[in-house]
This record gives sequence, structure tokens and C-alpha cells, in this order.
Amino acid sequence: MTDTIVVTNLSKWFGLKVAVSELTISFRPGVTGLLGPNGAGKTTLLRVIAGLQRPSQGEVRILGVDPRKDTDIYRRISLVPEDESVYDRLTGREFVELAAKLAKIDHPVDRARSAIETVALTDAADRALGGFSKGMRQRAKVAAALVSDPEILLLDEPLNGADPVQRAQLIALFKRLGTEGKTLLVSSHVLREVERVSDRVVAMVDGRLAAVGDVATIRAAMTDKPRRIYVDTGNPRKLAAALIAGQDVLGVQVDGDTVHVETSDAAGLARRLPAISIEHTIPITKIEPVDESLESVFRYLVEGR
Repeated sequence: MTDTIVVTNLSKWFGLKVAVSELTISFRPGVTGLLGPNGAGKTTLLRVIAGLQRPSQGEVRILGVDPRKDTDIYRRISLVPEDESVYDRLTGREFVELAAKLAKIDHPVDRARSAIETVALTDAADRALGGFSKGMRQRAKVAAALVSDPEILLLDEPLNGADPVQRAQLIALFKRLGTEGKTLLVSSHVLREVERVSDRVVAMVDGRLAAVGDVATIRAAMTDKPRRIYVDTGNPRKLAAALIAGQDVLGVQVDGDTVHVETSDAAGLARRLPAISIEHTIPITKIEPVDESLESVFRYLVEGR
């Protein structure tokens, strides 16, 4: 696969405030989760990629062109903004049809109907947007973005306000679009959502790139952070004594039938545990890593900021 979005040495500042700083990264087809705390620069990055804001420094290339100079590229990009800027007096159907007409799409009524069906909004499509819940508005905005069948879809907090069923439907939709070869950047501050929807995570902190990759790759790169593992056993004190003798174990703590282990080499410990169990006749019923989730990784990334 080739890069569809290339960001090179990108900075964006507003007066004295630096929103994005010296960012270099590329994106390919599939779903990338854009992760970061409030103020990390996620929204600014999406708006610069979409061509809505001019870089203060550096450049962006979308499908090989500068979106600020080649306006034809807008036919191949859609942005779903986080804000609630919709026309309250329009129905959901009229809103999506308007997006189709503005994009000069053939058969706008049919395309709008298809996009509305895609986001499961058909039953409410003829109601005014002013009476929609936040989650329904989000789906209407996603439908308006999809009506042009874009190759690149930029989504800023698209799951805000959606109920659990709506979230599951949208996540399934985004993943399907990614497998079909479209490039999706999904910004969210909800870690579980990012973990469910993304093939790849880009973490931003204070406008800078903090980490890139899948969760396991990012965690493995944090060699300065010990791995934490829980081991359930019928003889926790005996197991703790056997474990602490290993050079890869930095500390152990017994809590009931569970031994909490900190290790510098999780793979080595995984190989040693069966041997320890057999040699010392210690039953082991469960081994569970506890800091390899996206939530744990993100907590490490923002420590001390």
C-alpha cells in the first residue's frame, strides 16, 4: 500500500500558542486512531490535513497534492467535525442531500438515501435536525461525509453522544470502510473506542508525536517501563519466593491467591513460569498482563506532562 496522506515537519501556531509542533507522519489505507488528551492538537491536525487551515510551517500532501493549492482534491476527502454545526431547520435527509448537491454528485437523492441507510438513520431521516439527539446528529454528519464516497475520511470525535448500539454500528462501519481500502483518521479521547476501531494508533501529546503503531508495539518500545503481570496460584508465597530469585523480576507482591509481578522481560518470565511451576510443584491457574491495554500505554505516554 502507498501513503495517501503525508505530513512533513508540520507546525501550526495561533499567536503564541503552538497547537502542532514539527510533526512528520504518513498514513495509508485502513483505520488510524488519533489519540491524545484535550489540547493535544488532534483537531488542528485534522483541519490542516483537510485544507481548512494553512500550516505555519511544513507541508501536507493528500494523494500526492497540496490540498490548499489543488481544490479538486476536496472531491476525494470528507471531514466530520466535532462541533455541532448543522442546519437545525433541515431534515436529516435534506441535510445529506444538500451535501451531495454541493459536491455536484450525480443522482444526489439516491446517493443521500444510500448514505442514510449506511448509518442506520432511515427511520429518523425526515425529522428536523433540531430535534435530533447528539448521537443522531453525529450519524447525520457521517452520512453527509459518506455521500461523496470519499477515499479519505477524517473523523473528529465521531462517536460523541452515540448510545452503545450506535457506537457499535459506527465502529463496524469504520472498520469495513478501512478494509475496503479507504483511509480513515478517527480522533477520540475515549481509549476503548480507539482500541476497538483502529488498526494503528497515533498518540499526540502537547502538539507533538508521542507514539505510533499498534498497542503491543508501542508498549514493547517502552523499555523503561517494567511490565506488570498478575499470576493466580494455589501457593502464592512459594511462587513469589521462586520468582524473586530471577534477574528479570524487579518486584513481587502477594494479594490473596494472586502474585503481582514487575518484570523487565515479560517474554522471559513467560518462559520461566511453567518451569517454576513444575520444579516447585506450584499450581498456576491464570497469567494476565495488566498494563498492555491502550489505557495503560496512554497513561505512560502522558506521565509528567
